[in-house]
Amino acid sequence: MEFSPAPEYTVFPRPGETALAPYQAAVRATDQARSVVRELQPHVVVADILTVAATLAAEVEGVPWATLVPHPLPTREPHWPPFATGARIPRSPIGRALWRGFDPLVRHGERQGRDELNGARTRVGLPPIEELHGGISRRLALVATFPQFEYEREEPNDWMEVTGPLLWEPPYEGSEAPPGDDPLVLVAPSTSQDPDHTLLRATLGGLADEPVRVLATTNRRTPEERIPVPPNARLVDWFSHSREMPGAAAVVCHGGHGTVARALVSGAPVVACPAAGDMAENAARLAWAGAGVALPRRLVGARGVRVAVRKAIGDPTYSARAGELSRWMAANPPGERAAELVERLALAAA
Repeated sequence: MEFSPAPEYTVFPRPGETALAPYQAAVRATDQARSVVRELQPHVVVADILTVAATLAAEVEGVPWATLVPHPLPTREPHWPPFATGARIPRSPIGRALWRGFDPLVRHGERQGRDELNGARTRVGLPPIEELHGGISRRLALVATFPQFEYEREEPNDWMEVTGPLLWEPPYEGSEAPPGDDPLVLVAPSTSQDPDHTLLRATLGGLADEPVRVLATTNRRTPEERIPVPPNARLVDWFSHSREMPGAAAVVCHGGHGTVARALVSGAPVVACPAAGDMAENAARLAWAGAGVALPRRLVGARGVRVAVRKAIGDPTYSARAGELSRWMAANPPGERAAELVERLALAAA
């Protein structure tokens, strides 16, 4: 395995920096990505759903490309709620009709995104496309989530393959949980959201008098103000999800897909408190699949987290469902399936 540096450009500027519009940045990065593609001469390129430059570079150089989607597939049916709103799929004809009323507005946004992508394609010498969500390969999209998180589609996509979560984390030694035999609750906040540690503070405060042990992490982000830690808890700088989650009775997190998936693979139900991005969608799918509790941001306080954790631990159906997902993962290794599909695409293009 070899590595080349990814092109860097500023979309979210720091003070004093000049920002680029996302597709302006993609056009600039495409030139750098093309040089890597030309040098390596790969049979296939696999790019994250947000890495537009890599897909444009591959297409310009005539190399087939696949998309890696590290969460549920964002394409939707007309009667589904917009992706990432946190709303669950409707269960009645009335609900489907109500969401269908939002479809023209959602489609307008999707067409605008397609037009912006086509502008970038034109600037790098590629023809425009007609389909929406053009950043997703129509030859192979590896949807790296549980099939139990995917809603049933009226017209399944033959280019979509749900592999199961593709998990990785940096190696790290184990962390010592508080002593005792009470159920262990892990608090694994987002590494990019919640700079004030609101979820961390709410969980430690809400579980201070509960019959549980708490192991929580700041994710190497030093808080500006001290975080009170109750006697039944331990706050660490970092901990290994793969080492600690198999022993947890519940995991409290912001709903990032990697954290949710790691917890469920470990057999632990999840309390997801969405912050941004795909987190609300992940929380909605988690609750829909019956493997955890979704706690809206407005309820993220000591009482809200306490009630949600009690529910996740006290109702055995959540841990049973998490166990089912864990066993599915063991029986269907996602890495092997993803590698097989990528190899198949490479051989078809050879």
